[in-house]
Amino acid sequence: MQKALEEIVDSGFVGVSLRVHDEHGEWAGSAGAAELGGGAKPPVDGHIRIGSNTKTFTATLVLQLVAEGRIELDTPAADHLPEFGLDRRITVRMLLQHTSGLFNFSGEVYDDGTVALGIPIPYSTTGREWLDGRFRTYRPQELVELALSRPARFEPGTGWSYSNTNYVLARLLIEKVTGRTVAQEMQRLILGPLGLTGTVVPDGPEIPEPHAHAYYRYEEDGEQKTVDVTRQNPSWISSGGDMISTTRDLHTFVSALLGGRLLPAPLLAEMCAPHPTGIPNMDYGLGVFVVSTDGGTLISHNGASVGHAALMYGTPDGGRTLIAALNCVDDADLSVGAAFQNAQQRLVNEVFRGGQADPDRQAG
Repeated sequence: MQKALEEIVDSGFVGVSLRVHDEHGEWAGSAGAAELGGGAKPPVDGHIRIGSNTKTFTATLVLQLVAEGRIELDTPAADHLPEFGLDRRITVRMLLQHTSGLFNFSGEVYDDGTVALGIPIPYSTTGREWLDGRFRTYRPQELVELALSRPARFEPGTGWSYSNTNYVLARLLIEKVTGRTVAQEMQRLILGPLGLTGTVVPDGPEIPEPHAHAYYRYEEDGEQKTVDVTRQNPSWISSGGDMISTTRDLHTFVSALLGGRLLPAPLLAEMCAPHPTGIPNMDYGLGVFVVSTDGGTLISHNGASVGHAALMYGTPDGGRTLIAALNCVDDADLSVGAAFQNAQQRLVNEVFRGGQADPDRQAG
């Protein structure tokens, strides 16, 4: 495992930390550097911006409210959020499953290659605008309103398209139903019961110590410049990907979730029921990817958040987990993307298939 980490760093990352649990116990290690030019390795249990792994937490929270009888999966989301004028065919389930068809406020790439921009984001022609405004605060409502001002990708329930808009609506749904913030409900139902003291729903740009550093590179007047973006306001992605956690907490969370400690068995089964995405060997449940490999089915979500990334995989019973945290230099062209895909595949092979080569695509 240590050799694999070192080779991942050599492929283009600043640093990587890994935590693996299986029938033999736990292994944790790191390689590379916590910051550019530094000699210290990334902290094995440092804080990391977990990106779209946030969606698994948010979906779990919605399903816990279903278990409490406060939300129904197949009722119109508009019943709880009438202020947005949502299509009444869009159900709560469709939000969690990415089958609503709603425009993604962070931008869309259509099948013919056409790009429709949303808010300024780091991974597009708006990268410099995102960088200059990275401490700006967005309200969840304005992200939703922007999305609803654009044409839907398809009629509700007739297709699948990954859209951060769905999960911002899920956040607003949680807050409307409970009368409390999503951070308060996350603490009540997930963070508190599991003792996840390293996990945060942030309300500003800070990230707790210790942490590895995140970077963003851009070109100005023909010269490459690299900026430390460890401090950034993640309100631009909201509950599509704003949370902070550690490899230890992510292991505790995913093993408890898949082990049946957070949801009743019927709701956990619905969460992990695969819905086709059109991506080879990858279906989607409710806030999780259902990944098919030669070594069996894995439940996963991965995420990236401008110089930070997190991988989260577990067997369907939660008995074996792989959690990784990576820090890198990001840019508008997603130059590290191929190395990220290869790192995912390498680690999945090592942990779940004993190091065998796997031609299947692994993504998240």
